[in-house]
Amino acid sequence: MSASLLQEPVETLGSFLRERRSRLQPAPAEGASRRRTPGLRREEVAARANVSVGWYTWLEQNRGGPPSADVLERLARALELDAAGREMLFLLGQQRPPPLVPAPANAATGTPFEVPRALQSVLDGQPGHPAIVKTPAWDIVAWNEAASAVLADYEAAAPEQRNILRRLFSDPAVREALPDWEQIVRWAIAVFRIDIARAGPSPEAAALTAELQASNADFMRIWSESEVRYHGSGTKRLMHEIAGPIQLDYSAFAVADSNALTMIVFTPVTPADARSIEALIQQRRAQKAR
Repeated sequence: MSASLLQEPVETLGSFLRERRSRLQPAPAEGASRRRTPGLRREEVAARANVSVGWYTWLEQNRGGPPSADVLERLARALELDAAGREMLFLLGQQRPPPLVPAPANAATGTPFEVPRALQSVLDGQPGHPAIVKTPAWDIVAWNEAASAVLADYEAAAPEQRNILRRLFSDPAVREALPDWEQIVRWAIAVFRIDIARAGPSPEAAALTAELQASNADFMRIWSESEVRYHGSGTKRLMHEIAGPIQLDYSAFAVADSNALTMIVFTPVTPADARSIEALIQQRRAQKAR
């Protein structure tokens, strides 16, 4: 086999740039029909990205050090990369994912996140496990029947009451139902701090933070400690007003192709917890049927 057809054993920034450059076809005015090799020339990509030809050549040769985020963004546009290609470019260039791009507003709901039908099907496919989907600002944008029966009636709640942090700090009934309230809110604030940093500037998150700092001394106290942590997994104890004590193991999952949505699934710890959840679901169905 010709050496020119062999790929490098490990993907590098240089090999990725060369391969993606070869995929692009120049405009007819650039003399595409007279070219013997496919793709754009280095100087054409450099011009598109507004970088020097020398600097771009060094990048394809894996020289010159890691490029800045601004350069990578311009290269992503110049090479017409999709979201996955842009992420790969940042992973190779800076060994980290790229900054998130704010999603366009969803005209139907007024929120910047639209939950795919397939994701809702995943939630609904877990009938005995409460499951929710939240934004970086901790707004609940999707849930299943079990979540509405056990955690909160998200279907009946006003949009502003579907925010987890606001409910934790502003609803006395929620605080009363959580024996480990202090531990839970410390975890929530620490995760929220990373969520909004990862997602980038957000008017919604800034407004929520300002609102809670101004209205709740406990939030102000914990927020000022500047703790951070990942979602991870753990156990939540709930004192339900109808079913009594319920224990739930929770796990958080990043939702692919969603721009920072997170799915949290709660699993009953014991068979008794599972029976309590089923009884609450059946009771909710009976109430809705009336």
